[in-house]
Amino acid sequence: MPRPSTPLLSRDRIRDTALRLIDADGLDTLSMRRLAAELGVQAASLYSHYPTKDHVLDAVANLLTRQVDASGFADGDWRTGLRTWARSYRDALASHPNAVPLVASGAGQRDDFLAMANAVHGGLVQAGWPPRYATMIAGSVKYLVIGAASTPFASGFADDVQVYLDRYPNLTQAHRLRADAERIDHDSFELGLDALVRGLEDVYRSVA
Repeated sequence: MPRPSTPLLSRDRIRDTALRLIDADGLDTLSMRRLAAELGVQAASLYSHYPTKDHVLDAVANLLTRQVDASGFADGDWRTGLRTWARSYRDALASHPNAVPLVASGAGQRDDFLAMANAVHGGLVQAGWPPRYATMIAGSVKYLVIGAASTPFASGFADDVQVYLDRYPNLTQAHRLRADAERIDHDSFELGLDALVRGLEDVYRSVA
């Protein structure tokens, strides 16, 4: 029997194609019709794998969340756990900035997101944090990560020095930021993460 000219559909292939389209053109442009066209099939063919577009988006969110490392809490060191989690979280999202709002929208019923949240919350509580504080710490890290992944800082400045001369005397070097944006954004994230973890030390001593 000859092989089909169109590769067989699978949940993984649909999900990966959806992520590729999101990376290229953003979340708002994704539709089941466009996804089907990219896969070379009719839209109806997708529904036996994913009942709705939201289910496809959940699969994409799960895929990205699965790349986040929450294993650092295993040895009881909440500081290492937070740093490892935050860095891998940012890395996973920074590779797919157009998908950041999808992950930022929350856990819902996304299994991998819930597994990550369970590992982080459990690790913090086991390290001595009260559950209420564990929840707030996870939220604080998420805010830092989502902000870093979705709104790069340095590349947002124009590289034309004339923009700043005369009118903005405190920004006369701002035109240099864009050329070194990757390092500046990385170091800025690390500064924020370090400040967060160090600041939590005093809180930990008072509540643990």
